[in-house]
Amino acid sequence: MAAVYQVGDSAGWTSVGQVDYQEWAASKNFHVGDTLVFNYNSQFHNVKQVTQQAFEACNATSPIATYTNGYDTVTLEKLGHFYFICGYPGHCQVGQQIDILVSSPTSSLSPSPSTDQTTEPSAASSLYFSYNVCWTLGVLLAFCLSGFAY
Repeated sequence: MAAVYQVGDSAGWTSVGQVDYQEWAASKNFHVGDTLVFNYNSQFHNVKQVTQQAFEACNATSPIATYTNGYDTVTLEKLGHFYFICGYPGHCQVGQQIDILVSSPTSSLSPSPSTDQTTEPSAASSLYFSYNVCWTLGVLLAFCLSGFAY
């Protein structure tokens, strides 16, 4: 089930307002297929995906990818760390950087085995329905957030 996360929640991607992006990321469980939305004022900020070394040094000179439109979406396509910084001078150094760890879904998301055979199909059907509804809503939200609303 893919999720859409607005980086920094309502504060967005900014160097002001005391957003702790590491704390924000630590409170989430990111998985392959999830989408990050970076919402920011493009006159003052950008988003650069960088290596771990560049992240640690706040070095934006050789990014993996650069985003500049102010409402950027990044789909997390594989397991591991994704490192993002703002490339404007001094912004990374004051905390406008984020390390996203994409992990495998845990087995706790699967329904536990049931010894009561009469409730198992119902629980599985509910889980399947809930998954499809959440996935559909996530896709619709991603399209709306991307500006492709009808």
